Amino acid sequence: MINSRSLDELVPPAKERVEEFLRLCALNHIDLLVTSTYRDNESQQVLYDQGRTKAGKVVTNVKAGDSWHNWRCAVDVVPLVNGKPNWDGSDPVWTKLGELGEQAGLEWAGRWRTFKELAHFQYTGGLTFTDLKNGLHIG
Repeated sequence: MINSRSLDELVPPAKERVEEFLRLCALNHIDLLVTSTYRDNESQQVLYDQGRTKAGKVVTNVKAGDSWHNWRCAVDVVPLVNGKPNWDGSDPVWTKLGELGEQAGLEWAGRWRTFKELAHFQYTGGLTFTDLKNGLHIG
């Protein structure tokens, strides 16, 4: 089971944008922890099962193969305050993170109408999962 935090696991166009996002955060004195980049299908399915067939809170709406993490195009982050993760979604730092991610060319899941994920950023290159499953590549 793989749930990586390494930016090297991302496809180059996503990695470039995430690196710019992290640079912008540093310029704005926001310390971030990358919590996930690439996930294999097994890891994605474990997350999908959480809150459904396994104990815990639902944390994703997508099954294995249908996450941008599976395709190496997404990153999850959390801001750190005094070295500790700040998961408080009402903290204005999350809005700032969203703005900086978008400025770097990423899509921020905090703007999604349903199942908002403040910690999730992705780069799709305009492609869909169908495109990827049909052999198209981002970049």
